[in-house]
Amino acid sequence: MSLPINHARYQTRRHFLQKCQAGLGALALGTLAGSSSRAAERIVGADNPLLPKQPPLPAKAKSIIYLEMAGAPPQQDLFDYKPELVKLNMQPCPGELLKNQKFAFIKGHPKMLGTPHKFHQYGEGGTWISELLPNVAKVADELAVIRSMNTDQFNHAPADLMLFTGSPRFGSASMGSWLTYGLGSESQDLPGFVVLISGGSDPTGGKSVWGSGFLPSVFQGVQCRSSGEPILYVNDPKGMDRATRRRSLDTLKKLNEIELGQFGDPETQTRISQYELAYRMQIAVPDVMDISKEPKHIQESYGATPGGASFANNCLLARRLVERGVRYVQLFDWGWDMHGTAKDNDIVSGLPKKCKDVDQPIGALLADLRQRGLLDETLVVWGGEFGRTSMNEARGGSTFLGRDHHAACFTVWMAGAGIKKGTNYGATDDFGYFIAENPVGVHDLQATILHLFGFDAKKLAYPYQGLYQRLIGPTDEARIIRELLA
Repeated sequence: MSLPINHARYQTRRHFLQKCQAGLGALALGTLAGSSSRAAERIVGADNPLLPKQPPLPAKAKSIIYLEMAGAPPQQDLFDYKPELVKLNMQPCPGELLKNQKFAFIKGHPKMLGTPHKFHQYGEGGTWISELLPNVAKVADELAVIRSMNTDQFNHAPADLMLFTGSPRFGSASMGSWLTYGLGSESQDLPGFVVLISGGSDPTGGKSVWGSGFLPSVFQGVQCRSSGEPILYVNDPKGMDRATRRRSLDTLKKLNEIELGQFGDPETQTRISQYELAYRMQIAVPDVMDISKEPKHIQESYGATPGGASFANNCLLARRLVERGVRYVQLFDWGWDMHGTAKDNDIVSGLPKKCKDVDQPIGALLADLRQRGLLDETLVVWGGEFGRTSMNEARGGSTFLGRDHHAACFTVWMAGAGIKKGTNYGATDDFGYFIAENPVGVHDLQATILHLFGFDAKKLAYPYQGLYQRLIGPTDEARIIRELLA
């Protein structure tokens, strides 16, 4: 396509009439276009969109590490102890629990499933924690455990999207993108929003759960690898040295600034910022991702192995990232979908293995953040996208013990910046199946997190498709869970 034709494709009616300068309408439009041009000039000279900003309200948190157990861990086996459910183990499920309920896989009339694992109370708050999490139990007094979470999604992908973008449909901005949009990043040599994956798979919701949606793409999450080259394609191409790369980026910046001044597209500003960030990341990323630089006793406390890929490595990396000013670090650990269809996903064999993978690193992360004085300004969140049933799934007659998807209740805990230590909030019924007191919806959790960062979730908005889009959705039902706050 020729350059004149390509240029014409981008001509708006305003551009055309401005050039024509025809009549009073053109004069009026010329005034508007002048304002637009001045705005574009401001954009060209604008600061990096990821420069740190002050929140509109007092804030307790500066950074967040979100530990997502992708696949949804069974709350009845980890944090929501139900002695009555244990007594009813393998008894037919009471009929009232099945009325008007939808299940992903359970067929017929299921049997109740009490946990085979022992529970004890820990800390001054008397928090019930399973024997499968002994290291988390040691830091029980740091936690605020919410046992009354609920969602309206019972399949993984829409539940992932709901939890992290506020909507079960694709296209919305993730929570990490909202926070970097509102606050920028303390680090100018690293992305403001970093994603680390373990367990061998992305979450079912895919990369949209750390996407920027309708926000400028500069605010999307950057996935880093904990082994091998941390970020693909950041290094200089073969045959190009750093000085040549610098000259090429300077030329690209000039070209992009011309385009930005002409069209005012924020994505052009994103390109300018991201090229420069990538150049700086060539030095900063390999350094921060090299956990072999940590003292041996720190590596051992996490159970981390330099050069490997694991949840333990990712927890240590998360601490190194927030220490260097990264705003939002998201850890996804796949493998918590405990249906009981095989030995590796039942609650007798599969669940203890997954708990062993994460228990030591989580305990070490909280202790390490506390020892370094980072926990007072770093929010740590743990949980899944929904809960599990109190009945045995027994899909296809399986003899392994497992639980189906369950949206009515699940457990999440928070620790660190602005969180009241040793708190136990909300409760489920005797079977761990329905919420008995203090329900907390996904938008409530999101509103509380934004509050800790100094934002009113009802006012943090972005204009798109004729609406002011928000993380908590279009209604004002979301509330801050103030009982969790210090």
